Amino acid sequence: MPNGMAKRKRRWWRLLLIPVAAVFLWLAAIGTVWAVSLYYTAGEPPRDTDAIIVLGAQVLPNGSPNRILKTRLDMAYDAWRENPRPIICCGAQGSDEPAPEGSVMRDYLIQKGVPPTFVTAETGSYNTYENLANARALLPEGTNSVLIVTSDYHVPRALWIARSKGLTAYGAGSPTYWKWRFKNHTKEAASWLKYCYMKIAGQI
Repeated sequence: MPNGMAKRKRRWWRLLLIPVAAVFLWLAAIGTVWAVSLYYTAGEPPRDTDAIIVLGAQVLPNGSPNRILKTRLDMAYDAWRENPRPIICCGAQGSDEPAPEGSVMRDYLIQKGVPPTFVTAETGSYNTYENLANARALLPEGTNSVLIVTSDYHVPRALWIARSKGLTAYGAGSPTYWKWRFKNHTKEAASWLKYCYMKIAGQI
């Protein structure tokens, strides 16, 4: 084989290896998120925390919570029934949402039977970091521990952030509908990378 042809072949192999390695690393990141989420959501969540924080998700055009948010709220309601304590519902209003997520979540829980005095809507946060920072400021005085209710894939990062802010936090992960698992775990892997970058850069 002529020397020039051999060099071109090696160059093409190197170019091919770059996307293959990128795909492998990305799949490894998604697999790590999946495994860690399973670890953090194994077993029953504690019943003796002082408060519950529910993290928001999409509100539909008709003003109702989407399927992901509904499963989170139903899990929070079940936890509240076992041990009634204050609930903080977190989430601002997105550009495609008819109302703030926190307000819709509060109304949903009240309709299920939670007394209004137990539920507070936090409507100024647009990401997990802001969710937990704002929720912490709304917790009743004397709160020592919280149960964070979110989707299963989201629990590890939520707990990491909560504990970095000095909260004694435990997680309860609502199950993700099977056809959304790959998409949501992919987004969560990207969110981990973004969070780590912002932490290193001193932006949070």
